[in-house]
Amino acid sequence: MQIKKILLTGILCAIIFCVQAQKSNTGGIKGKLSDEQSLSIASATVRLMPLKKEVVTDNHGNYIFTQLPAGNYTIHINALGFEKQERKVTVKVGQVLVQNFSVVVDGRDIEEVAIVGLSKNKKISQEAYNVSVIDAKKLYNTTMDIGQALNRVSGVRLRESGGVGSNMTFSLNGFSGNQVKMFLDGLPMDNFGSSFQLNNIPVNFAERVEVYRGVVPVWLGGDALGGAVNIVSKTDPGKYLDASYSFGSFNTHKTNINAGFVDKNGFTVQLNAFQNYSDNNYWVNMKVADLVSGIYSPVQRVRRFHNTYHNETVVANVGVSNKKYADQLLLSLTVGNNRSEVQTGNIMEDVYGGRETRGSILQPGIKYLKKDLFLKGLNVSVTGRFNLGKERSLDTVPRRFNWLGESVPRYPNNPEAQGGESSLTDYRYKNNNGLASANVSYDISEKHSLMLNHMYSTFNRTGLNTYFPDLPENRFPKKTSKNITGLGYRIAWNEKWNTNLFVKQYNQKNSSYTYLNEVFNLNESSLNKTGYGVATTYFLKKDLQFKLSYEMAYRLPEGSELFGDGLNQIANPDLKPENSDNINVGLSYFFKLNHSHRFSVDANYVYRSADDYIRAVLGSLQSNGSRTLRYENQRSVRNNSVDANLRYYYKNLISLGGNITYQNLINTTKGEPGKLIQSTVYKDRLPNTPYLFGNADANINFANVRSKGDVLSIGYNLLYVHEFFLDWPSLATPSERFTIPGQLSHDVNMVYTMASGKYNIALECLNITDVTRYDNFAMQKPSRSFNVKLRYFINR
Repeated sequence: MQIKKILLTGILCAIIFCVQAQKSNTGGIKGKLSDEQSLSIASATVRLMPLKKEVVTDNHGNYIFTQLPAGNYTIHINALGFEKQERKVTVKVGQVLVQNFSVVVDGRDIEEVAIVGLSKNKKISQEAYNVSVIDAKKLYNTTMDIGQALNRVSGVRLRESGGVGSNMTFSLNGFSGNQVKMFLDGLPMDNFGSSFQLNNIPVNFAERVEVYRGVVPVWLGGDALGGAVNIVSKTDPGKYLDASYSFGSFNTHKTNINAGFVDKNGFTVQLNAFQNYSDNNYWVNMKVADLVSGIYSPVQRVRRFHNTYHNETVVANVGVSNKKYADQLLLSLTVGNNRSEVQTGNIMEDVYGGRETRGSILQPGIKYLKKDLFLKGLNVSVTGRFNLGKERSLDTVPRRFNWLGESVPRYPNNPEAQGGESSLTDYRYKNNNGLASANVSYDISEKHSLMLNHMYSTFNRTGLNTYFPDLPENRFPKKTSKNITGLGYRIAWNEKWNTNLFVKQYNQKNSSYTYLNEVFNLNESSLNKTGYGVATTYFLKKDLQFKLSYEMAYRLPEGSELFGDGLNQIANPDLKPENSDNINVGLSYFFKLNHSHRFSVDANYVYRSADDYIRAVLGSLQSNGSRTLRYENQRSVRNNSVDANLRYYYKNLISLGGNITYQNLINTTKGEPGKLIQSTVYKDRLPNTPYLFGNADANINFANVRSKGDVLSIGYNLLYVHEFFLDWPSLATPSERFTIPGQLSHDVNMVYTMASGKYNIALECLNITDVTRYDNFAMQKPSRSFNVKLRYFINR
């Protein structure tokens, strides 16, 4: 109820901010960019000279300059794929001058293509790092969360244990879980808890999403081993309101509100609020156990029955912008909660009917940005957050369930006995996560620059199982802290060639207690490691870019890996940090046949040689029929991965594209130290890891369907995953090997945009052929679903 009150108050404040008129003694310029078919041009750069002010058009092609002194100006238009334009104008006091532009296609100016639509910032793709960018604005009318958007990027697999809000793991070119770090505006998301994850954050939350393969820029910090994902939130100036609601199959409801306000004095308010709810009662194909005899029926189609998920989250920022002492100084507060019914364990055969998890987030934070601090070229940013939220795991129903929802007492001979489906649990805990990051960069000259980053994080779990308050493990906290410092140097040899050199220092301290023979033993460990690397890029010609990078990197175990999650994952405090030699090679080429036909091709090769590789492993079958999960070190793993992406554009009418990924993760642990016997799984491909998968999509746009400014878009997406082994291939004969079948699913959507993007309605069907799809440890994904989304957007 408290969350709903906060959400309602925030909505009312946002609407007031967005409709409030501001008086000014200065003038302004606003307008819209469109192409020859009257389609809006998003992410174009509009520069105002001689003030050197620069803005980017929003997803409806609009731009605006405010608080301009009266005088003469020149507007420069630079949009990817279109001819440049400039126009001289005169602004008078109190006048808001309207200047619309119609741009003409010019294929020679294509310098980057994002995975979904055109990227916002040229500089990102021109960096030496192997990076792909999702323009989230192109997806605002879909019901996607950020995880689903990422799942269409070459090399990426987001693997979930079920429907909305389910547990998920993220994989990038074969490296998964915490080997790939998640960032929000450059700050690691390690401390956000279960209420703020990739698969419950709506895509409308972000302006763009950056995906770094392998080597990660120094300014991101952290200890990423296989790459990083940086979610860049919306920071549009001015006044805007973006509100949407969607409804779909399995009683799924999603709501999202983004609002912002920046007045002429720099006072800034930003609000983002979203909620997700779903019964998640989709169809699955399962054998059903007779609870008396234990005999399983043939496979039949049944509904999930104890799988409801809901969360609500509000992110508020208040502060100032565009001041002499700060480009941005914001205080933030993130508040949210979630509740998830747990129907399955780590495999589908573990069926539950009463377990659940709950979580909350209460996270204050601060963000400070200033360019040219004290001297030109010295840029500083400081950010920090601390999560005071709580987590809770519940298992209190002493019954056994099957897939029909039928149940019998777990203790039939003792009806009064207390217990749970696995073990009697009401575990309430805090992880007390804190994160702080500081960046200092200095542009020595146009060709030389330095970057220094330091990131500090802390994890301190304190918890209590209320049914067993006297257990020894309840008495002592479990702690870990990290300090990671990076120093980078960039040299631009010329316009075609630039190189980044960097070094990182890793430090981690862990402490926990074990209870043995009625004695508590303090376990402490610490490590100090040094990593280093280089990344370079060279333009062989204007539209042909080559990238090469190498890194010796470390990844330190996370608190959840060391200490478990209190539900299905058990602790392993002996985990070692993993390290890897990483090599990345990339090639991007953009070309045209004429002004109407444009192409982009990019290909990447990734090599990893990892030691003490951390991976999730299923435990043996327990007496209650469940299987636990824990993280373990695989002593040596090699990965060779290639992916390719091809896109074609016909004017702004048609877009076709696809990508394919092959990743070959091989166990190169020949034998254990001191033993002469060779491992039976030596040179086996790692289990439970897809090695061949891809996506394809097609979109067509019809402009001015009913009236000028209306656009109808029809889209299609295909997902393919080749079959792969659930366990080590060498541990069974070919006839006994358990494989996860190949999958081919299809999605379709239709979006109708009215009044130049003010009103939007979208219809979509996911998994239209209703095939059975599998994910992590053969967990079945949702069956066919239908969704509708309504969206309202204003920007002043």
